[in-house]
Amino acid sequence: MSELPATTAIELQVNGERVTVEVEHRDTLLDVLRKQLGLTGAKRACDRGECGACTVLVDGAPMVACNLLALQARGRLIDTVEGLAARDDFASVLDAFLAEDGGQCGFCVPGFAVATYAALKQHAPWSDVELRWELVGHVCRCNAYDRIAAAAREASVHWATRQAGD
Repeated sequence: MSELPATTAIELQVNGERVTVEVEHRDTLLDVLRKQLGLTGAKRACDRGECGACTVLVDGAPMVACNLLALQARGRLIDTVEGLAARDDFASVLDAFLAEDGGQCGFCVPGFAVATYAALKQHAPWSDVELRWELVGHVCRCNAYDRIAAAAREASVHWATRQAGD
């Protein structure tokens, strides 16, 4: 009986760039992003998909990278906070988080910002209640939820204003 190879080469599209990485069958997308590609914006926190700290966009939808195997990400478009930060339309989200001091220590901010961006791509402006629902599943250890909600609300207003001007 022949043994299976220890690793498999896969091609990913991360932040608009094609990359080839060697992965074990158990490697998560978060492992690959952080350890192999040096993209540390998505944070390892709960490792159970419950806190949102590792949120990235997969085919435009927010997903927790700790629960997605790297093998499952083949052929899908992956955007991290680092890639989004280079986009003009993400600036309103970042500006709002800075202006509203959304997140004291900043650990959770990438996940919240990516989820906010994904919500705004779907629809803007959002009501306060709708925005809070969009951010369910994200945890802030500093308990800065009011500031984060204010930042998301501010980003929503700027996003809607910007879209109306286009």
